[in-house]
Amino acid sequence: MMGSPRFGADLCLLALLASLATAPAAFGDDYPSKPVRLIVPYPPGGGTDLIARPLAERLAAKLGQQFIVDHRGGANGNIGMELAARATPDGYTLVLALTAQLAINPAFYPHLPYDAMRSYAPIGLLASAPYLLTVNPSLPVQSVADLISLARAEAGKVMFSTSGTGGIPHLAGELLNHTAGIKMVAVPYKGGGPAMLDVMAGQVQANFAAIPGAIVHVKSGRLRAVAVTSAKRFPALPDVPAIAETLPGYEIATWFCVLGPAGTSRALVQKLNRQIVDIISDPLMRDYSLANGFQPLTSTPEKLAAYIESEMTRWAKIVKESGVKPD
Repeated sequence: MMGSPRFGADLCLLALLASLATAPAAFGDDYPSKPVRLIVPYPPGGGTDLIARPLAERLAAKLGQQFIVDHRGGANGNIGMELAARATPDGYTLVLALTAQLAINPAFYPHLPYDAMRSYAPIGLLASAPYLLTVNPSLPVQSVADLISLARAEAGKVMFSTSGTGGIPHLAGELLNHTAGIKMVAVPYKGGGPAMLDVMAGQVQANFAAIPGAIVHVKSGRLRAVAVTSAKRFPALPDVPAIAETLPGYEIATWFCVLGPAGTSRALVQKLNRQIVDIISDPLMRDYSLANGFQPLTSTPEKLAAYIESEMTRWAKIVKESGVKPD
């Protein structure tokens, strides 16, 4: 049916794929002939730095020009994404985009200053980062099944801290609520650090935390690791089960990719994609990624375009079922 959502989504995907083939200018072998800006739509010092900086360093080494990480945080990434969307598509402005900007924000905000499907030329996937479901060690919870039982027995009393309303850790908890038929209460904080601290202090019972920040406290005994949110066990934590082992189909992770502005030439997109695939596939980069809580990923530009579309559909459903609204 011409007016169906599926038809509209197909048109969006066609537009995104078309952007890969757009070539407004020819690019010679001398690219890059000047420094390249890599916009990161978050403030410095966060988890995105663990991906952005080694990527920029390795691209610079491979291509013989500086790749400058330009942090443009604010509005859940919308400010940096708008800046990238409005940039000249000459290959000298790229953006490191995450699940939040490309799949969640379009479902969460009624108006965005960019179009996740039409404003960019997909270049390549980099990695995904699952979260670690942790609890205070005093809680009588050793497994996901235990947490579900406790939440049912004490309906409305089990709380989980989040890094902020509408963020992936918040939606991870709401998806667990929906999938398991329970009602844990979300308690928003201003960042993942304070959210984790209150679990350790016993102010709240549970938390969905970034693996690098949480694992130190798990090893010290201040937190108990219950499960990972990826579809399968995380390679660096083989003894920690996935939530999906108890609740089939459950999967939550942040993924990272590189985009250019729409209209970036196909030749340039392919050149950058080849370099990124080589970097991510390097064993040293793989070891670094796993040690820092990331699962390395690669893709062609076309597969990334299709992945963005499928993730938009999946996250739109999660956001709708959660009932979460912007602050």
